[in-house]
Amino acid sequence: MYRHLHYKLHHHPHLCFHPKSFLKLILKVETHKMGSPHSNFITTPESLDSKHFNPLNPEDLRTKAHKAVDFIADYYKNIESYPVGSQAQPGYLKNRLPKTPPDTPESLDTILKDVQNDLIPGITHWLSPDFYGYFPASVSSAAFIGEILCTGFNANGFKWVGSPAVTELEMVVMDWLGVMHKLPKSFMFSGSGGGVVHSTTSEAILSTIVAARDRVLNEIGIENIGKLVVYGSDQTHSTYKKACKIAGIHPCNIRSIPTSMEDEFALKPDSLRKVIEADVEEGRVPLFLCVTVGTTSTTAVDPVKDLAEVANKYNIWVHVDGAYGGNACICPEYRPFLDGIEKVDSLSLSPHKWLLCYAECCCLWVKNPNLIVNALGTNPEYLKNEHSESGSVVSYMDWQVGTSRRFRPLRLWFVLRSYGVANLQNHIRSDVQMAITFERLVKSDVRFEIVVPRRFSLVCFRLKQLNEFDSSCTESLNKKLLERVNSTGRVYLTHTVVAGIYMLRFVVGATLTEERHVINSWEVIKEMVNTSVVNTIVNEF
Repeated sequence: MYRHLHYKLHHHPHLCFHPKSFLKLILKVETHKMGSPHSNFITTPESLDSKHFNPLNPEDLRTKAHKAVDFIADYYKNIESYPVGSQAQPGYLKNRLPKTPPDTPESLDTILKDVQNDLIPGITHWLSPDFYGYFPASVSSAAFIGEILCTGFNANGFKWVGSPAVTELEMVVMDWLGVMHKLPKSFMFSGSGGGVVHSTTSEAILSTIVAARDRVLNEIGIENIGKLVVYGSDQTHSTYKKACKIAGIHPCNIRSIPTSMEDEFALKPDSLRKVIEADVEEGRVPLFLCVTVGTTSTTAVDPVKDLAEVANKYNIWVHVDGAYGGNACICPEYRPFLDGIEKVDSLSLSPHKWLLCYAECCCLWVKNPNLIVNALGTNPEYLKNEHSESGSVVSYMDWQVGTSRRFRPLRLWFVLRSYGVANLQNHIRSDVQMAITFERLVKSDVRFEIVVPRRFSLVCFRLKQLNEFDSSCTESLNKKLLERVNSTGRVYLTHTVVAGIYMLRFVVGATLTEERHVINSWEVIKEMVNTSVVNTIVNEF
């Protein structure tokens, strides 16, 4: 067939083939060579009629979504009936579920029944009013609705043209939140800066480190990347070191500057200055400083202004990590923790920790967005469009590591509009007041002590060290206490070790927590001391 076609074209060049006729001729040739196109490239369903498979039937969605919302609402309503910490053992779920997926559909009722019977026993209930570990989940009805819409629209805002509303709402919400924190105009779109909603603080810090790195390497040459040094305290979140290594900073050039109990575990400007001076003297290049407002272990607050002044002298990029404590700065009484923010280059905080937004909502502001875009930006041909090429719109894909972007600002937008700033401020104050209640209860029992001063809604406490015991024995007592408390399923706490001191962390932050829960939790803790083997040792003295 090809030889016949070649003969016609070669010996009769004057022939003009109509495009459709030519395509039919080519298809005829391929069919002759390979058999029927249907037999080679098209498969047909064997057991299901494709006409009946409609995975997005609006009425079916309406019915099933109502059931799902009822399921979640009942879960929230009855959440206190579950053990706060999962009692499951490793591998429990593998033995409950089939080895292979189903060949035919299962009903939603069947699936939800398995969620209830098989999945919920393996969930630690972060939304329980008796969950006081880590930093509790902060959620709300408004954010839930925002998440439904975010998922329902499935809009992808990697470029403005991909969904203009996704980009523009994010810009508006970031400026709103900036106003709530009284940020200078240099951090907002209404000024010379801008903000972006990331999933986590990890991504926010990584993005800023990469921007800082490229800014410096453009001046000193990429061959000098081994000279770059970054700074933080021994209380800086562990994700910082991970982000630095991903950005190409040599592990031996990641400075973790010691803090002390006397300084309430805040980073001292003098300590920073001495470390920087030593690095400069050795020919290294200071690059980046991470300042924390509310450290994970004890919510220590680094002095933003004083540290920034030290760093500015060496042209160091200063980032403020306010993942937890930064949220409280919408309250005037906590805003002084951000004094000096005009001297830094970037700031991030996570509304999912305290502003009722569900997980994966971290807000990052930068003074010079071009540095982020220059470091992370890409411009493949298939994504080019008139608006982006003109530079008149924001392309958020260039503000992050990945490309695709969910409609995340919807949750924050719904929260801000549904509750208003005043209610959010009162929500934070209420959590702090409940933490004060717990702090007073701890102080009222001579067997316990507060280890570090409380600043926000975290109380760090422990059983006291007895004169007749060394620190290792005291640590064992507190480990045993934590184990016993969590094993009851009535309360969930976590721990930390700072300056060699093992301590228990009690963080008020779950949306459903009320003062009665805090008081009952203290009763559980005392009960475990009074009835466990811990009591046997403590009462000897």
